[in-house]
Amino acid sequence: MIDIHSIRAEFPILKRKFYDHPLAYLDTASSAQKPQKVIDAISDFYSYSYANIHRGIYALSTEATEAYESVRKKVQKFINASDFHSIVFTKGATESINLVAQSFGLSKLSAGDEIILSEMEHHSNIVPWQLLKERMGIIIKVIPVDEIGVLDLDAYQSLLTEKVKLVAITHMSNVLGTVNPIKKMVKMAHQFNIPVLVDGCQAVAHMPIDVEDLDCDFYVFSSHKLYGPTGAGVLYGKYDLLKSLQPYQGGGGMIERVSFEKSTTFKPPPQRFEAGTPPIAQVVGLGAAIDFISSIGIDKFWSQEEVLLNYAQKRLADVPGLRIIGLATEKSSVFSFIIKGIHAHDIATFADHHGVAIRGGHHCAQPLMTRYNLSATARASIGIYNNKNDIDQLVEILYKVYDFFKI
Repeated sequence: MIDIHSIRAEFPILKRKFYDHPLAYLDTASSAQKPQKVIDAISDFYSYSYANIHRGIYALSTEATEAYESVRKKVQKFINASDFHSIVFTKGATESINLVAQSFGLSKLSAGDEIILSEMEHHSNIVPWQLLKERMGIIIKVIPVDEIGVLDLDAYQSLLTEKVKLVAITHMSNVLGTVNPIKKMVKMAHQFNIPVLVDGCQAVAHMPIDVEDLDCDFYVFSSHKLYGPTGAGVLYGKYDLLKSLQPYQGGGGMIERVSFEKSTTFKPPPQRFEAGTPPIAQVVGLGAAIDFISSIGIDKFWSQEEVLLNYAQKRLADVPGLRIIGLATEKSSVFSFIIKGIHAHDIATFADHHGVAIRGGHHCAQPLMTRYNLSATARASIGIYNNKNDIDQLVEILYKVYDFFKI
């Protein structure tokens, strides 16, 4: 068991009150709060170690470069990648997916080729492929989701043909909390020599990730959902695959030679995909976040949050008119719900005025809302700093919401 009191003490924002109520922050699926160690790492870097990287030969630049590149190896270890050259830094998972859509899409796809997504994807793993569809004429096929929030693997199997050139799938739904059987899905796709991109934004902060074991071809996630700062993200790609791709952005830092007389040549991965001055301080903060998680043990995140999720779902079941959306057996840290006759925005606003931070809306997953014939849900999501008091505070408010709005 973990010492939740000591962990909560690491997060200064939890000392705040809103409307004279203690903050119950239950929106980690949107963005996790930051421990003091991460805040200090960024502040210290800007205060004492900042310089541009990969450019200067003076000591300060060398020091900054070493700080930045050391995080690449931390990420490699954190997700068990075989080669740190397979770790590309971006400004977030959205950019990571767009990078693959452009670099992989424009070099490997042609009109009429198919890619497979699912109904539970975040917009960040839908819109880049739709832009590619409009530009190139590719075809998007979609894996359906059943009533409890589980992907139809029989339908997935039927979609896998020689026409499919990529599968892009979320590891864990940001709305349903469903944890998809990625290893199995990758194996199914690889039987047709189809590469797989995994959106790991929700999963990476809650469970151990082993990209070698999953055997996925790409894995993406954002720092800000991993208790790190905004403005940094990761693209993992199998090195030989990355090496076969052309960059989708050009600029300083990613070139070998530029000439008006001859074609520009590019550095190998990962530098090939890191044009311009990168988010240096943000990457340093990501490294500090990984250190924070590693000091606790990511496996303990999963077990602690599972206990809290089960507690929350049992307590929510007693709230009048409330229905949880997403009841998969393999589920983690997220619970979306509706209360009959009350809009999700009203629920979230009422909760806010009692110190409870939850999200109300479509959660950047409008196709999934359409599948369940909903316009929005309220969503609470758990982080390592949450405790049963936060859940009790939420449930107490939901009873008040029902009493206030009931018709």
